Amino acid sequence: MDGWTREGYGGTGPGAITPDGCAVELYARLPVGDEPDVIQRAVPAGARILELGCGAGRVTHPLVERGFSVTAVDESPRMLERVRGARTVRSAIEELELDDRFDVVLLGSFLVHAGDPEVRRGLLRTCRRHVADGGCVLIQREDEGRHEGLPRERRAGDGFVRVLSSDPVGPGVRSVHVEYVFPDARWTQTFLSRPLTAGAFELALGEAGLAVDAYLTGDRTWVRALPVAGRP
Repeated sequence: MDGWTREGYGGTGPGAITPDGCAVELYARLPVGDEPDVIQRAVPAGARILELGCGAGRVTHPLVERGFSVTAVDESPRMLERVRGARTVRSAIEELELDDRFDVVLLGSFLVHAGDPEVRRGLLRTCRRHVADGGCVLIQREDEGRHEGLPRERRAGDGFVRVLSSDPVGPGVRSVHVEYVFPDARWTQTFLSRPLTAGAFELALGEAGLAVDAYLTGDRTWVRALPVAGRP
């Protein structure tokens, strides 16, 4: 572990485990999906991007290769050791205080569904605080039915990602258990998720001084939000 663990989060398997249960060795090998394509279509070429929760650079590296200037933030020093070509900052997202403002603030990996509403509010305040006037915030949210029809699995390179269960553990909060199986290793991760309807999601953005500009994908999982003038 990185020295401490967030309550309700955990992980097992080879190598270092971060406070939210992510295995560094695992995230260094997971292939990137369509995230770089979605981001590239949604923002100006060469934009300055603040990536919150960069992990081992799975999305960071393709963005750098496409000509974006990326500042990558993560609370795990072990994750940041894997990041190349970007400025790195070690910090919990909700505690981040940089002097810079960015063309794009990126909050991926469904982080907006943090189990603790105060953490979610902190994440969105960080997004609003660091986006430039005229800039945008890109947020990845859960698709409808993400916690249904389990167990469910998909390929990931030469391995499998299996979402085994999603169990209620409190009002509006679920504990999700995921298994990652590769020919040479196996990891597990448990984390908390608070599903949000589209209305609840947009309300949470509004509380942070952000407003939806567009849903960027057919499943409405990627959202571009804009800062509301006069709202801190």
